[in-house]
Amino acid sequence: MDLNLLKGNLDLILLSILEEGERYGLEITKEANVRTNGYFKLNAGSLYPALHRLESAGWITSDSRQPPRGGPSVKYYHLTPSGREALQAKRDTYASFDSALRALWSAK
Repeated sequence: MDLNLLKGNLDLILLSILEEGERYGLEITKEANVRTNGYFKLNAGSLYPALHRLESAGWITSDSRQPPRGGPSVKYYHLTPSGREALQAKRDTYASFDSALRALWSAK
């Protein structure tokens, strides 16, 4: 995995996962790993600063509560309406970038 590509698309990855419903940190990490067949292996050092940044932007909210498995309280993250708008904008931007990049590959 190219860490620069991950950093540049981490918001898109996290917002996409939260679009499916609320999750806490470990669930987000596991979901990214499962959906990408192990390609994305998020660690706490990149995950939590990104979640805090998305929360500061108003794209997600959080609340603390006990997970179903029991144990100490964890923070559950939720996508906000402005987060849904940001997700769509990021998807559109990524699709345009991907299309332009693929045009370079096929131009021979």
